[in-house]
Amino acid sequence: MQDYRSLGWNVTETSTGIDLTTDNQIAAVELTGAQAASVRRYLRANNLSGPVIELRGPHRREIHLVVGAAKAALAIEALRTAGATVHTNGATIPLPCTNPAITWGVSPTEARWTPPLVAISAAVRATAATTVRPQLRNVAC
Repeated sequence: MQDYRSLGWNVTETSTGIDLTTDNQIAAVELTGAQAASVRRYLRANNLSGPVIELRGPHRREIHLVVGAAKAALAIEALRTAGATVHTNGATIPLPCTNPAITWGVSPTEARWTPPLVAISAAVRATAATTVRPQLRNVAC
């Protein structure tokens, strides 16, 4: 808990582990499936990766910790429209501790920063554009 608190995070110990409480300083964006994989690759390729929590299970789930949610209403709306879950305003996020199903994909010590929420929104938009592009089949005359 001390390590997490030293990052300025509001954390509490619960019966299931340690939880991060989102606030004005930190929020989280949860992505699933192929979208999570595409966004992770995009962020890594562009040197934009921040702390990422992996929730192990039958389906891929990742939680990207972010800053700047208070000034990102349009980005939050876009993320939710794209199928992401945005955790803000007191939502709790399980942090890696003793539960083997919750691990760091990118730990806070590995990350060079905590990205702004708008960066994750841009990554979601960019990766969606590359996977949904219609193919040109005919040339109009």
